[in-house]
Amino acid sequence: MSTPAHAPPAGGVAAPREPRRSRPPARLRKILLPVLSLVVFLVVWQIVAATGVWNETFVPYPSTVWDAFVAVSTTQDGTRGYQGYLLWEHLYMTLRRVLAGVVLGVAVGVVVGLAMGTVPWVRRVLEPWLTFLRALPPLAYFFLLVIWLGIDEAPKITLLALAAFPPAAVATTAAVAAAPVGLVEAARALGAKPGQVIRDVIVPAALPETFTGIRLAVGIAYSSVVAAELFNGIPGIGGMVKDASNYNNTPVVLVGIAAIGISGLVIDGLLQAAERRAVPWRGRA
Repeated sequence: MSTPAHAPPAGGVAAPREPRRSRPPARLRKILLPVLSLVVFLVVWQIVAATGVWNETFVPYPSTVWDAFVAVSTTQDGTRGYQGYLLWEHLYMTLRRVLAGVVLGVAVGVVVGLAMGTVPWVRRVLEPWLTFLRALPPLAYFFLLVIWLGIDEAPKITLLALAAFPPAAVATTAAVAAAPVGLVEAARALGAKPGQVIRDVIVPAALPETFTGIRLAVGIAYSSVVAAELFNGIPGIGGMVKDASNYNNTPVVLVGIAAIGISGLVIDGLLQAAERRAVPWRGRA
């Protein structure tokens, strides 16, 4: 009879096991991988800039961009930031506009999506208009908003709201339409009124996809910031980027792009954390 693979050898002394290679904890790996990718990106950027294939006006050194970051973040030789505003002031104004536009667009989008998902004739009436608006790039109607609303804050916030509205409405509509029919019918059979069915069954079932739509809405609104701040956009990151591009000031443009991207990552992380708190059942039910 053959000896089992796990049985100790003759003599009763087990062979020493090879030491297991230790792996960094999962949380540490989550931090190390992004940091490693950033280091690789900076090294490649430095090499490309050093080759001189492109003029430094188009591809500045990372150190030049860092100097621009310091310049727009501080007061140097009597010059305060960029166009009289520090970087955080530009970012604050942009975030304020994005917040106002996203809150307005998402609020209307969720309400419209809920109506479209629960009332068939509302969906038939509004869906073509929603598709039409989704297909329009922000610049296509921004100049019309400027004609109607002027060049102050109103056209900027309206543009961001119109950019955030379609993804929130579409995601909510699809989520409501996909609510479990069995649960809806069971609630009705137990005597729940239409309002109770929507509040206790449809809305909780739709929340996960609605949060996805909100994240998409924030991303699309953020991508429209430069367009929203084309006119009278300073202070504002988009206005700073637009103004710097007029003078081929690539380092400042890259600083603005980095500020938009990093703040966007932070906001998306906060939305994911809020989603985990508000929808703990996602992926489990």
